Amino acid sequence: MLATLSTRLTLRRSAIISAVGLTLLAAGLPATAADGAGPDLARFYRQQVAWSRCEGLDLPEDVQCGKVTVPLDYARPGAATLDLALARYRATGKKRGSVLLNFGGPGGAGVAELGVGGKDFMGLTNGYDVVSFDPRGVGRSSPVSCGDGRTGVTGTAGDGVGMDDPPAVLRQLRTLAEHCARHSGPVLPHIGTVNASRDLDVIRQALGDRKLNYLGFSYGTRLGAVYAAQFPKKVGRFVLDGVDTLTESMAEQGVAGAEGQQRALDDFVGWCARDIACPFGQDPREGRAQVVRLVRSLDEDPVPTGFGDDFTGQDLVGALGQALYSRRLWPSLERALASLVEDGDTSGVLRFASGGMAPAFRARDGGGLVDADDVPLDNLPAALMAINCADDPDRPDAARLTGELPGLRAEFDRASPVFGRSRLIEVLMCYGRPKGTDYIRDRVRAVDTPQMLLVGTRGDPATPYRWTVETARRLGPSAVVLDNRGEGHTGYSSSKCVHAKVDAFLLYGGLPPTGSSCGPEGGSGGGSGGG
Repeated sequence: MLATLSTRLTLRRSAIISAVGLTLLAAGLPATAADGAGPDLARFYRQQVAWSRCEGLDLPEDVQCGKVTVPLDYARPGAATLDLALARYRATGKKRGSVLLNFGGPGGAGVAELGVGGKDFMGLTNGYDVVSFDPRGVGRSSPVSCGDGRTGVTGTAGDGVGMDDPPAVLRQLRTLAEHCARHSGPVLPHIGTVNASRDLDVIRQALGDRKLNYLGFSYGTRLGAVYAAQFPKKVGRFVLDGVDTLTESMAEQGVAGAEGQQRALDDFVGWCARDIACPFGQDPREGRAQVVRLVRSLDEDPVPTGFGDDFTGQDLVGALGQALYSRRLWPSLERALASLVEDGDTSGVLRFASGGMAPAFRARDGGGLVDADDVPLDNLPAALMAINCADDPDRPDAARLTGELPGLRAEFDRASPVFGRSRLIEVLMCYGRPKGTDYIRDRVRAVDTPQMLLVGTRGDPATPYRWTVETARRLGPSAVVLDNRGEGHTGYSSSKCVHAKVDAFLLYGGLPPTGSSCGPEGGSGGGSGGG
């Protein structure tokens, strides 16, 4: 899965983007489904979280921070360790435990996300501490990075190595992989969802919960499914919203993602064309063609920004991908694009490209850029690629990749003339890495857990609705599907109907009947369960 609730990979030639996530990963992580802790892990399971004020972080005053220590390598728990950063809103009603949130990515930092978007989850504080965390390799939990990364593979002739020269692409990928490995530290060989799931169980115990109550979005649904397979007896009330695939390769995911993003872009342009102020005019077909020409023009002739880097067509692709996850962002996107097209002003689209903000950054000794809290600014794309590649066992060799690259380019371009190229680059980034784990594809199935709620959104541009159905079938009778007949990535924050049903299940155990649906405006739909 290449989607996230918070930010998407943008491939820019700056230090932030062009090095994107190339890391030397270890081979498959341990695929043991141990439901519980052995004696060698006892010291980790004896922890309790010491909550305190979030010092040095710009978070709301009522957010508390803590940490949990986990083994760096679960095969050698007596060796090195790492600390995972946690944050919580305390329960306001009678506390029945905690609910743990993962906002997606992979690579999304839960501590920051909870501080920014915590108001959406205040209803859950009627019964729970609402907790989120930075997974290993992410945010303030030993973040991975690719450093300065001055060159990259963008697929454009004027920046880095263009994809018309496959051998040069492969050489550049290996160089970037080495560059990223130098900046990521010892966590890199132990990153990935199988280990992150084991971390979840240590967190559960440290929170004092007998079972894990969990709400995962996008990639967070993959993490939740892996946990259900590894620790079925510890599953409490589980909600998976914007359900990821457990079976498709990164190439298949990339094509699906490009198609979904293109549909969302076409819908946006059609909506924009009804407004006289639309920068692409009032003809939707011509407007879609103008977007393609704008991306190509910016790749050939980038425009300067106020941050010392040029703004390229691939930067615009990243900004569009971020903005299209929610229809509520469309008016802001229209204004930002009008400023770019009419005045060359990149400030509006840069806010989308950087996940909604333009953070201050500074150089760190040894290379690389960091934010004010010493988190590398390329951490999200670096972690996204490292985790996705660790989770995917497919690795084409050089001969196969060289031979297949022209066909792949054509396939991705057919999927989306705007997003296809960047999606293909994400797939290429796994070249040369050790084989990822096959645990997810082979072992995450037919889980013996209490019933869990899977939310699929019909118009989701990142996680197609069919993935919800396929994953539910794979997980078995435990999975109950809620059909959200709306638009946007995930349903909890955009649909009042989904929000109410999820909260009712997490707080009171009220699971919607199989076949229930929510209508496109947040009301009940026409499912056989009565909505």
